[in-house]
Amino acid sequence: MKIGLVGYPGSGKSTVFGALTGLDVATGYGAGKANLGAVKVPAARVDALSKLYEPKKTTYAEITFSDLGAGKAEGLDRAALVAMRNVDALCQVLRAFPDAAGDAGDPLGELTGLETETLLADLELVEQRVAKLAKDRSNPRELALLERIKEALESEQAVRSQGLSEEEQKLLAGYALLTAKPLLLVLNVAEGDVAAPAPEALARAAAERGLGLIVLSARVEMDIAQLDASEQGEFLASIGLSEPAVHRFIRAAFALIDLISMLTSGPDECRARRARSTATSSAASSAPR
Repeated sequence: MKIGLVGYPGSGKSTVFGALTGLDVATGYGAGKANLGAVKVPAARVDALSKLYEPKKTTYAEITFSDLGAGKAEGLDRAALVAMRNVDALCQVLRAFPDAAGDAGDPLGELTGLETETLLADLELVEQRVAKLAKDRSNPRELALLERIKEALESEQAVRSQGLSEEEQKLLAGYALLTAKPLLLVLNVAEGDVAAPAPEALARAAAERGLGLIVLSARVEMDIAQLDASEQGEFLASIGLSEPAVHRFIRAAFALIDLISMLTSGPDECRARRARSTATSSAASSAPR
């Protein structure tokens, strides 16, 4: 399963990707192409089983993150929107730290900006398909569903908020609609704000949309990743954290795509396997900060 990191230029998206994956990637506007990195999902139960059985091998579940192209300075270009269609879920990185000019960022504006762009992109695609189906009337069920989706998009309602049945989701799967994809918000804050709550307006907007929200500082997470394991605990305590924020992020992203870990254990291997959860993917919205 692939999760795409997306964000406007300057949001720190590629720095977040580097902190997640440990990969050294180019950052900054125009940094270039999408990068891929597989990440192990932290799991205390796997750690406990490994300690108990002392197996020859311990295998954690993995998810793949894609650092999608940033697009143009004023928004996402068509290439970025197309790349977003090729992932299973999205994580939008929102800037909440000052840039070189002292601008502290507008995370709520970035959220609504991407929302508008994805709604319009989906609406364009759906309108084209509706026009084609309306001519030949070859698939009345699909036409009726798309007309309903078109009306919702015109009312600025994301497809993911429509409460579609499993059958309806299957009918729409081939369209890879952007606003149908699960979305997790990642608030990238300044180093001194890592233990602070998300701004109330942003938290409320996320809750209203049923979106998950994680707060982290990509710069701090990169510093943590470079420390020895023996030094990490003391550093985390000094900034008011109990664990690296990237661990919470990875777990929330794992929940976002409606997956759980099935565990097997024994002397040869302790292993976490990905499995589809019976809960809805909206469970990610209740993931802890």
